[in-house]
Amino acid sequence: MEKTGADALPLTVNSTEKQETICIFGTGDFGKSLGFKMLQCGYSVVFGSRNPQMSSLLPRGAEVLNYSEAASKSDIIILAMHREHYDCLTELVDPLNGKILVDVSNNRKINQYPESNAEYLAQLVPGAHVVKAFNTISAWALQSGTLDASRQVFVCGNDSKAKHRVMDVARTLGLTPLDQGSLVAANEIENYPLQLFPMWRLPFYLSSVLCVFFFVYCVIREVIYPYVNEKTDTTFRLAISIPNRVFPITALVLLALVYLPGVLAAILQLYRGTKYRRFPNWLDRWMLCRKQLGLVALGFAFLHVIYTLVIPIRYYVRWRLRNGTVTQALANRDNPFSTSTAWLNDSYLALGILGFFLFLLLGITSLPSVSNTVNWREFRFVQSKLGYLTLVLCTAHTLMYGGKRFLSPGILRWSLPSAYILALIIPCTVLVMKLILIMPCIDRTLMHIRQGWERSSQHSKSAMNGKSDI
Repeated sequence: MEKTGADALPLTVNSTEKQETICIFGTGDFGKSLGFKMLQCGYSVVFGSRNPQMSSLLPRGAEVLNYSEAASKSDIIILAMHREHYDCLTELVDPLNGKILVDVSNNRKINQYPESNAEYLAQLVPGAHVVKAFNTISAWALQSGTLDASRQVFVCGNDSKAKHRVMDVARTLGLTPLDQGSLVAANEIENYPLQLFPMWRLPFYLSSVLCVFFFVYCVIREVIYPYVNEKTDTTFRLAISIPNRVFPITALVLLALVYLPGVLAAILQLYRGTKYRRFPNWLDRWMLCRKQLGLVALGFAFLHVIYTLVIPIRYYVRWRLRNGTVTQALANRDNPFSTSTAWLNDSYLALGILGFFLFLLLGITSLPSVSNTVNWREFRFVQSKLGYLTLVLCTAHTLMYGGKRFLSPGILRWSLPSAYILALIIPCTVLVMKLILIMPCIDRTLMHIRQGWERSSQHSKSAMNGKSDI
């Protein structure tokens, strides 16, 4: 076999076609990766460098010249350099006049400078057509062929012809360009790669608060209370028992919080009598991160399943089984079989299995690779109808966990109920409100509002009446 490397050209390049030349200023990792990708796609690449003789490890077939000579080779010049090095371009104002300068730079923190790097570049070289692009694509993504990374390239610029030429280059590279408008959008595009899980912050913070609260609550009930009242050391519960209560509770509450904003939005629309008024900002942000809330909830449900599977091999469980067996043998007695208890136990397990299965189905269908293969009605059916069914099953699973002891005064410790009772407050509230909203008289009004009917508009009333006559 012949040895292949990063500098090998693909067999798909047609050497008989006229190659367009692209100039790249900068010989760093991103510049080299972008140049290699362009060579693969049939472009002729020339690099511009401060020290052409010192540049090495560049793709085979690429030419290396100084900035001035490289700029004369192409109409499209990609600046793969940091903003701090833009000052060298002031000496190239004449050679860069009329050229398309593609700014791919990013900063170290959000809003590091008063203006965006692209706007600053346009001020330095006023005669050039500056386009912001490729800053959301990493060198790794270019090297891996963008198969395992995002293909989206945000593009903006004041000159439409220059912008569309850059977008054509992105398409040739197998990327998906998205036109973001004029160069004013460059600041937002540059901030985008610096955001750390922007849609995941609320789910992470919320799940952390829930975990800490319920963990402390369970510690008070199951560790501190026995020690104070009975002088019993139950700190071993901190490793398995208490987490296996916290994780399912957090998963159930987060799942309920996925559907709570939709219920609140429906109530607001009914109260206002129109759909043409914006929701409060907090509700908008909440609704936008519902997918992330559901996936975090699914993660906690997975932890609950794993922790439950290890219960039989725990020392405490094995000790209780052995001790109970020996005690019964010495006392020569047996516990009678209870059909009702068996029903409760089996129902509890069955509801948990079915709920987790549908929970997993919701998580799978929320993945882009799966959601893109279904139409809008199918996606809504899975995420809404099956989603509420999942919430019903998981809530019933938690109710069955209490069994006959549910709301019994004997389970109170320092007047504190079991944690799973607190976990049922939000899910049961969501289900009750949803049950009210799907009542025919309310559901019909809500449907009319979402179709454009307004309570305060006589015109919309007449239109809806006319539509019903038709």
